[in-house]
Amino acid sequence: MLQCIFLLSDSGEVMLEKQLTGHRVDRSICDWFWDQSISQGDSFKSQPVIASPTHYLFQVVQEGITFLACTQVEMPPLMGIEFLCRVADVLSEYLGGLNEDVIKDNFVIVYELLDEMIDNGFPLTTEPNILREMIAPPNIVSKVLSVVTGNSSNVSDTLPGATGSCVPWRAADPKYANNEVYVDLVEEMDAVINRDGVLVKCEIYGEVQVNSHLSGLPDLTLSFANPSILDDVRFHPCVRFRPWESHQLLSFVPPDGEFKLMSYRVKKLKSTPIYVKPQLTSDAGKCRVNVLVGIKNDPGKTIDSITLQFQLPPCILSADLTSNHGTVNILSNKICSWSIGRIPKDKAPSLTGTLVLETELERLHVFPTFRVGFRIMGVALSGLQIDKLDLKTVPNRLYKGFRALTRAGEFEVRS
Repeated sequence: MLQCIFLLSDSGEVMLEKQLTGHRVDRSICDWFWDQSISQGDSFKSQPVIASPTHYLFQVVQEGITFLACTQVEMPPLMGIEFLCRVADVLSEYLGGLNEDVIKDNFVIVYELLDEMIDNGFPLTTEPNILREMIAPPNIVSKVLSVVTGNSSNVSDTLPGATGSCVPWRAADPKYANNEVYVDLVEEMDAVINRDGVLVKCEIYGEVQVNSHLSGLPDLTLSFANPSILDDVRFHPCVRFRPWESHQLLSFVPPDGEFKLMSYRVKKLKSTPIYVKPQLTSDAGKCRVNVLVGIKNDPGKTIDSITLQFQLPPCILSADLTSNHGTVNILSNKICSWSIGRIPKDKAPSLTGTLVLETELERLHVFPTFRVGFRIMGVALSGLQIDKLDLKTVPNRLYKGFRALTRAGEFEVRS
């Protein structure tokens, strides 16, 4: 049972406080949390569960906002963490993103959402589709009306019918002239390549995203051609676990609209689609930079939106960097950003230039880490393939579609 939720900004300011039970949690717990965060640094921020002198704390950090929940009673830790993640996702979807200004501009809606999502410390209604029927998302019209009428509430006067249904994630009996269901495989590749060019880590985090506009109460079955490659699967509550456990079939009654059906990991991949070869030589107060980028394993689809970023060390006074393809920019925070786009067929993109060190330094001792970005439409690099999508009762004018997208996640090349 959660007793209180705080939303903290990057500076440690308490932007929002929501007491959930009769026992009031004092704000001094936030001061203790922030003091520990400053003294211990990133290692403290990476701890999802923290034992303070008076409470157990759960923290989730998204887009610079810290979601902090407190409890003094025994409870499953994953329940607190999962609930905070769900709160962060719902707020991001409702408000079109998460940052300090957005939270402050929409205090009323944030409080209304928390009122519906948790009751006396226990999760209640966390499905975005049902919450939209209960609380209208903010827009310009509603803000103008609230100013004119003085009524700032967005809560509906009627309870959605789905709240009393056996499938509470689905709106009650929607009807469509054209029935459509689209499935997207969206994957992110996390990789670490050491300074010797050896692939230390390479894995895929993927999501199966569904956009469903089906009349009535559809019952769907989604199967994969090679489900054995999947690790760490995580399902939407609509998925029936027994068919997956016995036959690796996703059997479900979908929510209406867009939702994440499942997430997964595919570990220990052997290669990456592109290579990055940095060479840095330093002497006489300067550092010469030469970085090559090219296609390593052709996925059969166009690789675009290729970017390369690295943080210049603090000891660098100035940098003169150029490329034979794309554009190079050095931002005010000393981040060098190289936008490549697509790799041309006639040449390999290269970045060259010179870094000037501080006067007392002869050579560079701290070498940068290069962060790589890319996007590949139409292919899932994990190798996961959708076999078929079946409906038990096929409505008239049914349209089905499948797409795949792979992009870079935490893709690092060390120099």
